[in-house]
Amino acid sequence: MTNISILIALLPVLAADGSVTSHEVTRFLAQYIGSEVPGLQYTVVDAKEILFEFAGGFADIQNQKTMTLDTTLMAYSMTKTYTAIAILQLAEQGKIRLDDPMVRYLPSHLYGGHRITIRHLLTHTSGLRNPIPLRWVHLAEQSAGFDEDAALAQVVAENPKLSFEPGRKYAYSNIGYWLLGKIVERVSGQSYDDYVRTNIISPLGLSPLEMNFVIPDPARHANGYLAKYSLMNLLKGFVTDSKFWGGYEGKWLRLRSHHLNGPAFGGLVGTARSFNRLLQDQMRTKSVLLNTATKRLLETQQTDGRGRKIPMTLGWNVGHVNGTVYFFKEGGGGGFHSEMRLYPEKDIASVVMVNSTVFNSTKFLNRMDRTFWSEN
Repeated sequence: MTNISILIALLPVLAADGSVTSHEVTRFLAQYIGSEVPGLQYTVVDAKEILFEFAGGFADIQNQKTMTLDTTLMAYSMTKTYTAIAILQLAEQGKIRLDDPMVRYLPSHLYGGHRITIRHLLTHTSGLRNPIPLRWVHLAEQSAGFDEDAALAQVVAENPKLSFEPGRKYAYSNIGYWLLGKIVERVSGQSYDDYVRTNIISPLGLSPLEMNFVIPDPARHANGYLAKYSLMNLLKGFVTDSKFWGGYEGKWLRLRSHHLNGPAFGGLVGTARSFNRLLQDQMRTKSVLLNTATKRLLETQQTDGRGRKIPMTLGWNVGHVNGTVYFFKEGGGGGFHSEMRLYPEKDIASVVMVNSTVFNSTKFLNRMDRTFWSEN
């Protein structure tokens, strides 16, 4: 059995009716370690406190470095909710309007000929294409001289046409959220990274060592891995550059540390603990990030141009499990996978983060989170 480090808080809530024991919970979590993922973090909170914490497996297989609750991992698309909150903050301040055309804030070469609004970008109804973004990354050591604007311009040039008329339907687009990051910069006068650090990360009481857009501390950062015997490993040469491949460590291929070219669509690095701070803030009556009306707006399911409901708010995806509605954001990419969820009816929230590209976070959370519903 792979070495496991477990930290658990308030486990009695799991066994209050005698149906679930701490041993069963631990056994369920431990079965993922080594078989499906090298390492895993899982946390559950309510608005006031941590209900459960788990960290197990390895952050670094070759050096037998244990995954702990302080180990940082790539969050990828979980970042999009932070980008959405940044936009809503600026709207709350009257600096932008959600139904403004994006060309009011961006250079005309960035889809200036299309009638795309900020709301379209937030709800993935812009019609912008979504090519596989696995190549939109650069090595961590290349960050100092990286030209993000040039990288974005190249992606736009390679994908100049829309898939459909803006507003007509929902279709996911990383490009759309990359553009939202540029709007944040243009309106705020700050880099996207600095804006989020100052107006979201810091108000949540987090330090740059807990959450950042660069790897805060390489000594506390997990290696990302790809399963050796997987379809993704067989196809990696078609979707990634060989400079990102490390060596094989047992049945896992290590991927070299990297950052996304567009931080607004997937650049955050942090721990499950740190992402829970946002979830707790959104469960509280008074948020430190948004006023009451704006927070309610963030939680409101949106519609397309024909008035049909889409599986999106202005920053959350909308899901259902056993008749219960939840808000979520999933993230995945080279070597990592994650998902955070907020259950308004149950007053709990959860985060799972692993250092493996392929991981069914939906199946994991559907099964695991229900354990905590009995006390709510």
